Amino acid sequence: MLRLTCLVRRKAGTSPEEFHRYWRDRHGPLVASTRSGSYVVRYEQHHRALEDYPAEDDGGFDGVTVQWFRSRADYVAHVSAPDFQQVWADIERFLDTERLVYVLTDETVVVVDGEQ
Repeated sequence: MLRLTCLVRRKAGTSPEEFHRYWRDRHGPLVASTRSGSYVVRYEQHHRALEDYPAEDDGGFDGVTVQWFRSRADYVAHVSAPDFQQVWADIERFLDTERLVYVLTDETVVVVDGEQ
């Protein structure tokens, strides 16, 4: 399993509430509806808690997204699908893409699992 983890920041001039609403209600469903999104096994959005925002913008991250793929080939197919451009255009509407931080990782290493 391959995972794409992105640390995301909202575009300047967008409130945290606007950002989180758009990400959850518009972008997530868009990804799920595309051919590009069909290569994603699991798509997670981890939103920064609104209570965590200081009175002044701290320039920090607004959340983390994790997308799971069965293989590197599926990841390549995801970003190569013709409708990925539609997804990317939407990303540019609400994310600060200049400061987008991401990493592709392989199998998960579990250090602690309280369920066992």
